[in-house]
Amino acid sequence: MSRIRGFHAHVYFSAETFEQARILCEHASKLFTLKMGRMHTEPVGPHPDWSCQLAFRPAVFGELVPWLALNRGELVIFVHPITRNELADHRDHAIWMGEVRPLDLSTLNEGSTEYEL
Repeated sequence: MSRIRGFHAHVYFSAETFEQARILCEHASKLFTLKMGRMHTEPVGPHPDWSCQLAFRPAVFGELVPWLALNRGELVIFVHPITRNELADHRDHAIWMGEVRPLDLSTLNEGSTEYEL
């Protein structure tokens, strides 16, 4: 879909699952063309948990997302498209792997945000 410029996969973790998440994200960054963000050890933006962001283009979705589903263990992963409406992307177009977590949507707007992919 031409409206989708890319995707973010947010891997959620805790102090107990930090290493598992780090290994998963680093392994994904070696296997797929994506940009791995920092391992945030505090909630960032709308995310209620510690997280690491994987940013990728639509062409990678078909291989990466199934790989994450099979390799995430018990980690929760939140995937959303990047369109011109970050509120709708997080609220209406999201894919959850594992427990759905409550997002703080008050930090998002309905306008376009530029992301590096």
